[in-house]
Amino acid sequence: MSLYYDVAPSGIEGLDQLIGGGFIRGRTYLVSGETGTAKTLFALSFLINGALKYGEPGIYLSVDETYEQFVSGASRFGWSIEELRGNGLLEVLIPEMDIVEKIREKEPSAIAKSLITAIRDYAYALGAQRLAIDPIAPLVTLEKDVQVLREYIRALIMGIEREVGVTTLITTEIPSGVSTLSRYGVEEFLATGVMVLGIGRDHHGDFKRVLFIRKMRWSPVQPGVYEIDIVPRVGVVVKGRAAGPISPVTSSIVSIA
Repeated sequence: MSLYYDVAPSGIEGLDQLIGGGFIRGRTYLVSGETGTAKTLFALSFLINGALKYGEPGIYLSVDETYEQFVSGASRFGWSIEELRGNGLLEVLIPEMDIVEKIREKEPSAIAKSLITAIRDYAYALGAQRLAIDPIAPLVTLEKDVQVLREYIRALIMGIEREVGVTTLITTEIPSGVSTLSRYGVEEFLATGVMVLGIGRDHHGDFKRVLFIRKMRWSPVQPGVYEIDIVPRVGVVVKGRAAGPISPVTSSIVSIA
């Protein structure tokens, strides 16, 4: 455990002992990676483990799919979202597309303010201690200037930490073929920690899912690459430091010699 901060254990098997016992409460952590690298499952593992292992209610916010699609997908994986909601351990915020289109017409600062207010109200009603935003910038049209998008993300993250106070995981997709840690180049600077998910290939040619712990502020963590598994009804499991050689398949993961 951290000597100086109260931490929220992620509950993700194999992770907490690597990051000083868990995530600093009230701070924001970034989970990034290219498409198909298990960012959503990582975020849900954090929320569901928090609910089932530690009795900490959480909120999941996304606009990437409908509520029905989300519940169905989680059910196929072995998680009952409806049961968690019925027990007051999880709330799911997925706006309808017509509402999303109306929101996108607003200025990014107004969008951030509206989201913070909604999250704060749900967090208060639920007693939520955890939040996952998956991904961070879906409510702002990509036609906006990148600098405007960055200011929206900055206002959203800082506002949640200041006004809501939950421990937050945000996801962001890294475009294929680039070496950045996030889509907009600002998320990693605002986050207290950065974890990058990717896919590598070992010397036998077998594909491996890997986690790159890039940054963990105020925790005694050395950057490293770790092999992970996806286990039904459990979520993401960190198996241990990746054994080399592992060659990156996704560009966001460094090569292991």
